[in-house]
Amino acid sequence: MTSRVYRLHSTLELPLEELHEYLEDPDLPDRVDDIEFTRRNNTLIISAVPADDSISKYTPTAQLKASVTENRVYEEDPEETPPGKPPRTSGGGPQWGSLDEEEEIESELVEYACFKGDRETVLQNTALQYQMFEVLCEIARRAEKGALTVVATNEEDIEAIRIVDGEEVPASITVTDDPGEGDEGSSVDWRSNDFI
Repeated sequence: MTSRVYRLHSTLELPLEELHEYLEDPDLPDRVDDIEFTRRNNTLIISAVPADDSISKYTPTAQLKASVTENRVYEEDPEETPPGKPPRTSGGGPQWGSLDEEEEIESELVEYACFKGDRETVLQNTALQYQMFEVLCEIARRAEKGALTVVATNEEDIEAIRIVDGEEVPASITVTDDPGEGDEGSSVDWRSNDFI
């Protein structure tokens, strides 16, 4: 059995600057020599560069795909009100009873890389797929928020991996009967159905 990713769901978000810092000198898995990343508008693509010639240069290698969004980050939480100060209000009307000018909260726009979706959306192509999945796990350990849930095989073992807000948490796999392997008499025969 070869290493393969079967199911993957990701809601990871991390600042683009932190992602670039990690990708400048990552600890790469075997068979991956380097990582190339390109940005097209609001899409970031991180591709594997094979370490040997066993993969043709015309074979598309696995790539991670993320959308890039801008979020406003506040130095203090705008929802919190310090003791002794009136609560902040939003709205254009006058604020009767407040003589002080409302302080403007310091903030900045920060670009975030968002790895969101299922396997085909986040992890594309099959050559070096498991190796790029390992890179995605390292990214998940650095993510500020979001979760990565995966069912994969590592050589002969089936593994369940779940990383939430940068922390690895216990995960398990439940095996159920395949619906196609049940009693054939209990299934609907669509070809001889009088109602269709």
